[in-house]
Amino acid sequence: MALPLPLTLRQLQYVLAVAETLNFRRAAEACAVAQPALSAQIAALEAALGVRIFERGRGGVVVTPAGAALVARARGILLASGELVQEARSRQDPLAGPLRLGIIPTLAPYLLPELAPRLRRAFPALVPQWLEERTPVLVRSLQEGHLDAALLAVEAELEDLEWFPLGKDPFLLTLPEAHPLARERGPFPLERLDGERLLLLEDGHCLRDQALAACSRSRIEELGYRATSLPTLVQMVASGLGVTLLPRLAVPTETARAAVAVRPLVDPPPFRTLALAWRAGSYLKPATERLAEVMKGAVEAVA
Repeated sequence: MALPLPLTLRQLQYVLAVAETLNFRRAAEACAVAQPALSAQIAALEAALGVRIFERGRGGVVVTPAGAALVARARGILLASGELVQEARSRQDPLAGPLRLGIIPTLAPYLLPELAPRLRRAFPALVPQWLEERTPVLVRSLQEGHLDAALLAVEAELEDLEWFPLGKDPFLLTLPEAHPLARERGPFPLERLDGERLLLLEDGHCLRDQALAACSRSRIEELGYRATSLPTLVQMVASGLGVTLLPRLAVPTETARAAVAVRPLVDPPPFRTLALAWRAGSYLKPATERLAEVMKGAVEAVA
């Protein structure tokens, strides 16, 4: 018979909250508990384990070296415990009820209008809870168990995530309507962009890195100003500041009211590969693959 453990999951939740906020008061608020009760539970856990997890000083709360290792292990235990609860609840229907889904900003406005009704028809009991964020944030949220799956581009750094391909999204050259190259016809070779000024999104967007990689063989100058979104990027192009590469899924929406021209690139054009990603070994993998099949149909419909 296993001996009783000298700790509780609630104590581990308190430890994780303090480690993330480095503040006992804010941790107590996040856990909806009085600060003295949270402090007492952490002190009891430290006494039971014989390890000091936190130190309080004039500079605030500090995680001790021994505590850092325990915090990492506590995060894994809480993630596994949460998955155990979710798996038990999902035995009836894994695609019924809430499902936490992430999506990158350069995809959300162009795919969700087509995807949302398809998901409702395919899974009437599903309640998608969408989070629109940049790739690094979504990857971290998946790994830490805050998301169940996310729509990403696999050319970004996905670390140890598993994923299901949804389709390719080619890049198109987008330039001011009055640009001399706008009057030409036929696919455009990127090598002819030598000397042009390239407009890109700001750091943190995977689309920025993909566009830079596509233009790596051209002697093209990147402007210092970087856009925060694709709508801003297109308006900058329309004003004559430079040229850019847009994913095809975004072109109909972003160019409808902008004074820009769009040209296809010479085959094979650079592209991003869209995918639905999830944590490696997640119990939701079979259900996520069913979800991905519906998402693949939405990508094909708007491509």
